[in-house]
Amino acid sequence: MVMKPEPLFRSVEAVTAGAQEAKTVLLSPQGRLFDQRIAEEFAREDCIVLVCGRYEGVDERVVEHLSDEVSIGDYVLSGGEIPAMVVIDAVTRLIPGALGSDQSAARESFSDGLLDHPQYTRPPEYRGMKAPDVLQGGNHLEIERWRRRKAIEKTLRRRPDLIEGRALSGDERREIEEVMKEIGNKTD
Repeated sequence: MVMKPEPLFRSVEAVTAGAQEAKTVLLSPQGRLFDQRIAEEFAREDCIVLVCGRYEGVDERVVEHLSDEVSIGDYVLSGGEIPAMVVIDAVTRLIPGALGSDQSAARESFSDGLLDHPQYTRPPEYRGMKAPDVLQGGNHLEIERWRRRKAIEKTLRRRPDLIEGRALSGDERREIEEVMKEIGNKTD
């Protein structure tokens, strides 16, 4: 079952009629893989129209007239509605004013190519498990260093591919090598 071109063309044209410029995006397993970089790209757009296929998708004549095609992963869903929700959430949080603080989106996983550092809250000790002392000391420089090292450590352990694909400065390379040695010593 493929969605017909006529109702899709009419729908997209009706939605974009008043827009100066609109980016039209099909959610599809054949699209480029949606990631933080694409979310940031979309957040800079004035108008985005998400087109959701269903079952076998949409007529190729529609696809050829859309601006972009994105996929949220290498698997198939029954429709584009859930991927559209993923895109909407990832993009919306990058729009200035959408979150309580502009720093919130800037300091998360993938914002600088690494996974986020571990997060802790009160109480400082719970069921015998303590939050790291450095986070309770009040030394903001030490806290930032700790967060950076832990972000690198988490990325190396869980998603080393994120580091392998990055262009690294000399300082970053040294920092990563130090963390790799530290991790190696912990597993020996």
